[in-house]
Amino acid sequence: MKMNLDRKSIKIKLITAFVITSIIPILLVNIIYFYNSSKLVRQNIESMTRANLEQTKVSLDVWLDSYEDILFQVYTDDYIVELVDKINDGEDVANNRKLLRKTLRGLFYTKDYVKSISIITESRELVFYDQLTASTTQTSWLDSIALSQTELYEEISGDNKTHLFPTGEKVIFGSNSCYLFHMGHRIIDYRDVQKKCGIVIVSIDVKLLEEVCGPPTENGLNFIVDNSGYLVSCLNSSLVGKDIAAECMNEEEKTAVYQQIARETELLKNRELAIYSVHDEKTGWEIIRATDQDELVRGLRVQQKILGFIIFLSLLAVLLIMVSQVTRMTDSIKRVVETMRKAGKGDLTVHVVQDEARPTEIEIIAEEFNSMMDKLKQSIEKQKNAEITALEAQINPHFLYNTLDTINWIAIDKDEYEISNMIATLARILRYGISDSNGIVKIRDEIDWLKQYIFLQQTKLKNSFECYINVEPELMDLSVHKLLLQPFIENAILHGFEGVDRAHRLQMCMKREADFIKIEIEDNGCGISPEKVQEMNEGIFKKTDDKNHIGMENAVTRLHMYYGETVKVVIESEQRKGMAVRIWIPIAGGESIHEGSSN
Repeated sequence: MKMNLDRKSIKIKLITAFVITSIIPILLVNIIYFYNSSKLVRQNIESMTRANLEQTKVSLDVWLDSYEDILFQVYTDDYIVELVDKINDGEDVANNRKLLRKTLRGLFYTKDYVKSISIITESRELVFYDQLTASTTQTSWLDSIALSQTELYEEISGDNKTHLFPTGEKVIFGSNSCYLFHMGHRIIDYRDVQKKCGIVIVSIDVKLLEEVCGPPTENGLNFIVDNSGYLVSCLNSSLVGKDIAAECMNEEEKTAVYQQIARETELLKNRELAIYSVHDEKTGWEIIRATDQDELVRGLRVQQKILGFIIFLSLLAVLLIMVSQVTRMTDSIKRVVETMRKAGKGDLTVHVVQDEARPTEIEIIAEEFNSMMDKLKQSIEKQKNAEITALEAQINPHFLYNTLDTINWIAIDKDEYEISNMIATLARILRYGISDSNGIVKIRDEIDWLKQYIFLQQTKLKNSFECYINVEPELMDLSVHKLLLQPFIENAILHGFEGVDRAHRLQMCMKREADFIKIEIEDNGCGISPEKVQEMNEGIFKKTDDKNHIGMENAVTRLHMYYGETVKVVIESEQRKGMAVRIWIPIAGGESIHEGSSN
């Protein structure tokens, strides 16, 4: 009975706390929000709109800078300057025009939206590569702008600035048509920067500007007008290049014109529009934003009413759900506690039964309890297995070393010195590898051990490969973990030289590179496929044919375990040309690892 009273008390407290901390604050916040939101939205729309215009201006400048790079490539290119000089001097004009046009074609596809690249020389020769026309004598765009070829040349060649010419008339060549704007700069010969030799003009599709302005939305539209009142870019292409705002107009008249242009789009028809603008200093253009503020406010009010109705229904439903959830939660806690009590009495087989309806937090407690019980059982099993393994592993390593030593003396008595050398080397290798295999050693000790290992492999394979090891002397006294490099050496010896009829060569070098020890292991063997290289560099070591790279996989895993994310392993290979493994181990405080660190 007491327990039931306690549970009822918990329910009442939880429900009361929920009402005080959730329902009442939500109602108050919603009322205040409903009152202030319209006012705040109107205040923020202007700043958001101007931020949109500023972002559009930045995007416009970034895009134009990227296309200005094409101009720079042309007007500073020594080869182009040389060809232009030859044309100005009348030297083999036809051939040099052809070579210059071929060079322009090579630069043509470096950027989207470029429609033409043209050069006008000092001698007034016009050389161009044009996407819209196959002609080599008439460009698609020159007749669409107000300036003649001579006027264009004089304006651009008069200084060292980039000139921008806004959209002119529509360019039509056969089935191809578009609006273009142009960027121009005089060609510079850095041997004589004052010399006039020609100009270069890049013609760009106005669709670039449409992309910068972005598509129209129900709330607004962006378009661009130059400093003379000509429409540079707009969704309504029939108005592009037209004089829409005369210089004599005042701001109110210009605003009316800009509103009319925006209303010609289907989304903004018959809307009350506000006009905002920002001046782009780089181009001298005005970026215009026509936006429907009232629509945003009206939409917000509708959303507020819907939100208020949903909150009312939600709170009503939550009150009903709260009671049932609290009851279910207390019942779930009771079942978990009863299971824990059974475990406390010594029953290690008990588990909390999974219940999808149980609250997440209580389910996590139940899962952690079950996991703890599983780990406790595994720990007991491991302890038993460890005791059995300890009994089985009674062979003293010294017995193995002494046995090898005895065999070694027998070989010496029989004058089998090669066998004696191999046995003695094997004993040293085993003693080095078995004793504290995860320990830390000087690089000189690791290199000495590697040389003994390679000696055994050379003897075993009847000196079928050559091996060269080069280590910078200053690295010899640095410390590394034992047996890190042997798997990479072994992989090269056992798999690298298969099917290769040239002299087999394996080399390893170790040097300091900034704060790292750089280790390079290379062979001139059969190599592996690019797909396999990519898999290995991603940490995937699959067994292919009869080749198993588990040793390399374990070595890479140990490297990351010892040195963390700072270590770097890169595998490079070309089939039939060999394979290279490059390893960077960090050096901290003059040592790659402190001698006193734990393993």
